[in-house]
Amino acid sequence: MYLSARQSLVTVRDLLRFAVSRFNEAGLFFGHGNNSAWDEAVYLTLHTLHLPLTQLEPFLDARLTPSEVDSVLDIIEARVSSRKPAAYLTQEAWLGDYRFYVDERVIVPRSFIAELLPDALLPWIEHPELVHRALDLCTGSGCLAVLLAEHFPDADVDAIDLSPDALDVAERNISDYRLQERISLIESDLFTEVEGETYDLIVSNPPYVDAPSVAALPDEYLHEPELALGSGEDGLDATRVILQQASRFLNPHGVLVVEIGHNREVLEPQFPNLNFTWLETSSGDGFVFLLTREALLAGGL
Repeated sequence: MYLSARQSLVTVRDLLRFAVSRFNEAGLFFGHGNNSAWDEAVYLTLHTLHLPLTQLEPFLDARLTPSEVDSVLDIIEARVSSRKPAAYLTQEAWLGDYRFYVDERVIVPRSFIAELLPDALLPWIEHPELVHRALDLCTGSGCLAVLLAEHFPDADVDAIDLSPDALDVAERNISDYRLQERISLIESDLFTEVEGETYDLIVSNPPYVDAPSVAALPDEYLHEPELALGSGEDGLDATRVILQQASRFLNPHGVLVVEIGHNREVLEPQFPNLNFTWLETSSGDGFVFLLTREALLAGGL
């Protein structure tokens, strides 16, 4: 198949059509930054050809050299045969305009919290300079820690993860953004290694997939660290610990922001005295909650 393809595919447009056909034929799953076979084909093709990721139109009918065609076909075949998320094949993931290194030691970054940090924490945080200390709990690749440092320029940031492998990846991303002086990496099981520390802002994208969903995940997810996906039978083991302990680690008027996937209807009945604020994201208002230290204390935590 690929020998004949190499002989008949000439332009970027040709390769995109071929890639979409192959991805659909193979029944690939898309959920790691791209939402369709077309989006995945565009990203992998432009990345492989070292073209701007946001400028497809000028290059659609560009004729490619045989070696360029070979390179694109090779990555298309790798995506189909391995079922690895595209981010692992290119070793990069994007959150908005920010690029991060990733490999199979960390989950592919895709947190809704990233889109909330620029201005969606108003009025709970009135001015960025009011955040002097921040914590990224379950940092993984370090992407949210980097974004915290970028959006809150007066803040020193602690970034915690249980996995030393994940912290190695986070260290690379922190170095890429030259934030070593402001972000401290800490190997810890949630709050255990920061006892006595307090923060103005804590964000967390913890594991939150429930056990039945973990068992039914598409092949693409099986390349991600299991530790970063599931969290007990209902997916909320880590979130419960965070809620039960967070008030001790927040300064007065400090803010906690946690992403929990589709678990809102399971979480809220477990904490009936908590007045959750659910933040609006690009996929709705049921995925990320916000609580102040005062709200946690008022809810008995």
